[in-house]
Amino acid sequence: MSNEVRLAFAHPSERAEAMAGDAPLDRISLRDHIVEVEIGAFQAERGVTQRICFNVVVEVQPLTGPIEDDVDRILSYDRVTEAIAAELAVERLALLETLAERVADRILLEPQAMRAFVRIEKLDRGPGALGVEIVRARVAAAPAPEVVQEAAPQPQFLFLGNAAIASPHLAGWLDQLTGQGKPVIICVGAPDAAAPQLSHKMAQRRIDLLAIEQNAWVLASRDDRCVVVDTRTELDWAMKNGQTCVWAPSKIVLDSVDTPSAQPRDAVALAAWFAASMEAEDMLVIGAALPQEASVPLKPISAEQDRL
Repeated sequence: MSNEVRLAFAHPSERAEAMAGDAPLDRISLRDHIVEVEIGAFQAERGVTQRICFNVVVEVQPLTGPIEDDVDRILSYDRVTEAIAAELAVERLALLETLAERVADRILLEPQAMRAFVRIEKLDRGPGALGVEIVRARVAAAPAPEVVQEAAPQPQFLFLGNAAIASPHLAGWLDQLTGQGKPVIICVGAPDAAAPQLSHKMAQRRIDLLAIEQNAWVLASRDDRCVVVDTRTELDWAMKNGQTCVWAPSKIVLDSVDTPSAQPRDAVALAAWFAASMEAEDMLVIGAALPQEASVPLKPISAEQDRL
């Protein structure tokens, strides 16, 4: 076996050693760190956890002067495991490549870290370990000019019941809301037509979410200002560019680490959960019953009213 092939399957610490230059850096390593997590792009990987194995090597600048047994002078191993835990807690991911990139980026935020080797493997998806390995180095950047951080736009949330979606007042409501200068995010529930009913809870949840998304497209067809969105990235862009968004909930709900307790059939409560995650002050509810509990204050409005 050639040296290149051997190194391809060797521990990342051997890869780091082989790639060392004339002035080798010190290294710390994490071996065979296994966690159980829900991850994967396939439907069979949703709703279940699987074992993920992390092997990480971090190259650090050698310390100058005596260490004096002072833990504050070194990059703690805990910072590596904390980086993994922090990225796993952000959102459910489909790709190991994404997770590896984010873990490496977080590790390289540490002032001592110069280069990170990250290998992640799925242990339960096949006859062997299926994985990815990346190498990322700290990028020396010129000092950036001071930039005043623009505050994220605070959206106005609106929930429309089916009577409100069909109302002749719809265009007028949207005129009033868009005239306030705030981004508008509209949420809806399922259409009146009955959805299939299953005993399988996960399948039923997906069907109920898709029913809501069908209704989102019905609303979008009634007013060209309404744009259906299903990711936070697209939503952030749409808000910054003045679009009126209609929330398609499947991806955000299913990928959320903080799984909402509200079920899709409790569409107003589910929309309130999303409004809270977007730091909305409240949510207007037109033509729908209010839940007993909600994550943000709700303001009920009759579907017969032409003024909000």
